[in-house]
Amino acid sequence: MGEQNWNVEKNLPLRDIVFRRIRRAILRGELAPGQRLMEMKLADKMGVSRTPVREAIQMLEKDGLVVTVPHRGAVVADIRDKDLREVLEVREALEVLAVRLACSRMSEEGFERLEAAEQAFEKAIGRAEVDLIEMAEADEGFHHVIYEGAQNDKLLLLAHNMREQMYRFRIEHLKTPESREQLASDHRHIAENLRKRDPYGAAERIVAHLRSQQELVHAHIEKKQNEIGG
Repeated sequence: MGEQNWNVEKNLPLRDIVFRRIRRAILRGELAPGQRLMEMKLADKMGVSRTPVREAIQMLEKDGLVVTVPHRGAVVADIRDKDLREVLEVREALEVLAVRLACSRMSEEGFERLEAAEQAFEKAIGRAEVDLIEMAEADEGFHHVIYEGAQNDKLLLLAHNMREQMYRFRIEHLKTPESREQLASDHRHIAENLRKRDPYGAAERIVAHLRSQQELVHAHIEKKQNEIGG
């Protein structure tokens, strides 16, 4: 996981810093599915005691990135098709509601931020050096502007709670140039319907957007399973 620059996150509790570091390593694939998370080894590597590592692993387990296996302890969770389906079913319901509300409630300032988020994603996918974390955060940023535009605090809280569970699937979806270009195109169409304040068109676009993601990530998961089985 590389050397730690604690100054960047110095205002966070140590447990949260460790959580962010391990989470990032899982999302980047530095800690692979099925790999054991050994508290002492991680603590030594990060220069901390075992307590914040243990607390961070518990947080990761709640987010579905880590599971406890009998006789092995904490291991990095596999990406399962069932998890993908369940997460995207919930996300679809939330995002359809978000775009419908945003069509009538988003301010002009919100539309400006939406355009900036759209451009930030296109900039992220256009870099010569592929950075999946940057692209995933830019994609998330675009959707976050829509949630804010819905002006419903309870909806925003639910979306925030889904964030971590969705992150790995975002990463998987962004691994091919074709998927990235499709996401950018979807963002443009969603934004266009929002600017027209067309709730039906926006909802239709967001559903197509998410179901396309599900199909592509499902194909990636199936391919990996076949490779392991073969």
